[in-house]
Amino acid sequence: MSALIEFNEVCKFYQMGDTVVKALDHVTMKIEKGEFVAIVGQSGSGKSTCMNIIGCLDVPTAGTYKLNGRDVGKMKRGELAAIRNEMLGFVFQQYNLLPKLNLMGNVEVPMIYARVPRAQRHARAKAVLEQVGLGDKLRSKPNQLSGGQQQRVSIARALVRNPPLILADEPTGALDSHTGREVLGMLQELNREGHTVILITHDNSIAMQAPRIIRLEDGRIVYDGDARSPEAFVSPVIEAAIEDLQKKAAQEGGEAACS
Repeated sequence: MSALIEFNEVCKFYQMGDTVVKALDHVTMKIEKGEFVAIVGQSGSGKSTCMNIIGCLDVPTAGTYKLNGRDVGKMKRGELAAIRNEMLGFVFQQYNLLPKLNLMGNVEVPMIYARVPRAQRHARAKAVLEQVGLGDKLRSKPNQLSGGQQQRVSIARALVRNPPLILADEPTGALDSHTGREVLGMLQELNREGHTVILITHDNSIAMQAPRIIRLEDGRIVYDGDARSPEAFVSPVIEAAIEDLQKKAAQEGGEAACS
């Protein structure tokens, strides 16, 4: 059985004048169905580009990306839109809610694109809003909610088509620590229910909530493994510098012993 997400030597290059920017540089990885994975890295590491490709918002310059066994790079625009609607649920840092629509209207948007009948849309939107604890605010507008409640609406919208894959891009970035923990708890619960969850973040403490971490630096994977391992949070550059300091200290200690 193929992995849900499979990158094989994926590259994404941009031409900036005479310079080629390597946003992703020969990235190979697999994410199985039902995993909870954090893709972590600082600004410019390639994590946003990685998310855009996973989310079928962009395609590789080279290499192949397969989603559920299908080669995304060979899909046409209409196919990409359809697969985003059917297979992917997006949770963004800034919520991206429509201010003129109430919560029901916001959550129904993906189903309108999918041409789901009106009665089914209403029933499903009500069910997922109740699932995220907002069943008493169905007719409220986004500006009447707290930041944490707005993020719950965006999670409900991501869930409404029951997609196998949830992509959460810095979902706690605009929240206080308490509310952020609540949102992470919801993502963990969704994973326990069977959804594959990919969390994009620059924050190590947030990344630790996922069992597996994929760390990017300069468009390359520098770590892929257990989130509890110390290596998950030590940059290879820093690690090499520490080793050099340790060697230098050992050499100086040996010279002092001989004198």
